[in-house]
Amino acid sequence: MVRQLLRCFQPLFKSLMVIGLILTLVLTQADSALAARGGGRIGGGGFRMPSRPYAPPSRSYRGPSGGGYGGGFGFPFIFPFFGIGGGFGGLFSLLIFIAIANFLVRSFRSFRNEDSFGGSDNPPVAVAKLQVGLLAKARSLQDDLNRMAATANTGSAVGLTQVLQEASLALLRHPDYWAYAAVESTQTPLLKAEAEFNRLTLAERSKVSEETLSNVNSQFKQATAPTATADGANYAPGEYIVATLLVAAQGRLSLPTVRNAEDLRQALSQIGAISSDRLLAVEVLWTPQQTGETLTGDEVLAAYPNLTLV
Repeated sequence: MVRQLLRCFQPLFKSLMVIGLILTLVLTQADSALAARGGGRIGGGGFRMPSRPYAPPSRSYRGPSGGGYGGGFGFPFIFPFFGIGGGFGGLFSLLIFIAIANFLVRSFRSFRNEDSFGGSDNPPVAVAKLQVGLLAKARSLQDDLNRMAATANTGSAVGLTQVLQEASLALLRHPDYWAYAAVESTQTPLLKAEAEFNRLTLAERSKVSEETLSNVNSQFKQATAPTATADGANYAPGEYIVATLLVAAQGRLSLPTVRNAEDLRQALSQIGAISSDRLLAVEVLWTPQQTGETLTGDEVLAAYPNLTLV
């Protein structure tokens, strides 16, 4: 009886083993193929402590130092609701009380805001990642980014702002080729922002075997693109290009959740509009870097599982 059952299930076991082997080979090939792709990188910046803005001294009304109406009683604000000091003194005391209450409320709100982010020397910083997967027909995007890497000024805040604007604009110019996208944004104190930004950057940079073109903090490097191995010669034709924008900016940055092309357009516009006085750091990454090379659908799914259709 047992032998008969084993004979019945033996074909099923063989089929499951074959399917598992095929899946393993496909996933392994996808990872290996992406690892063989070269990537491009533009960026720079620094997480400096902002200087304290100058705050002019607040102007407050000084009450009379002596005398006063009602036998020289000089402290009418101590008893604002009892009419001591005459009718004028009661009105004046009420105004003083309102001013003090307003000051206390504003001070309390300021204290809560500073305390939640560790004080005014540790202001809130927005760290965001925006990824776009484009169809292979958008090969001119690779040319635009390669040209930008060769000429960009990544050693100044103004230059980095221009890099962010030009990269956002290059992506906005190819709406017909948008296929996938994803947005990730967090709010963190300045003292923790650099670690969060570096974490996101390293995660994306590790997805390519080599950065064949980079311009970071005025350091320009160009290397020979990695050659495909013999095992990768029979991979499926490429279909996609993936570009990633990483930014860190002072203040808040409310990016929409990308569900469609309009959400993506809004997110790109918001990131591209960050001003130089807010921008702390930026990274523009794209793969493949070489013009004409693209990623297969399996490679995109394996390396960028967070991307969603737009």
